[in-house]
Amino acid sequence: MAARKGTKALSDEHKAALAEGRSQGRAIREYLDALEAHRPRRGRKRTPESVKRRLERIDAELTDADPVQRVALIQERMDLATELESSDRGVDLDELERNFVKYAKEYSARKGISYQAWRQVGVPPTTLRAAGISRNGTN
Repeated sequence: MAARKGTKALSDEHKAALAEGRSQGRAIREYLDALEAHRPRRGRKRTPESVKRRLERIDAELTDADPVQRVALIQERMDLATELESSDRGVDLDELERNFVKYAKEYSARKGISYQAWRQVGVPPTTLRAAGISRNGTN
């Protein structure tokens, strides 16, 4: 039976590089998540007041609803409550964008992500320019 080799200890440099990669990935993910959450949607924009009015109407409709309607109304009420709660928290998109700009160029180079790929997920051209990512891949 062959002896097993022990695990190799990571150098401090390697540990630092892994930590840096995690920081970059987190900054990129948080910015892209915020972009997705704040992407303009079709139709009339809902305000916190309109959501509250709909919640009141749902409560009134629940009294006369049959069981199938009731479960749909309860789910809508839960969804609206979550939406209302998340709108109250607010997101500092500027701070997330600053972190994205700080890491995006190196992250893109390491992961092979192009300008066009960033654009397709909704990153504005001005943000990419600030990050040093160009259309032709130079910079």
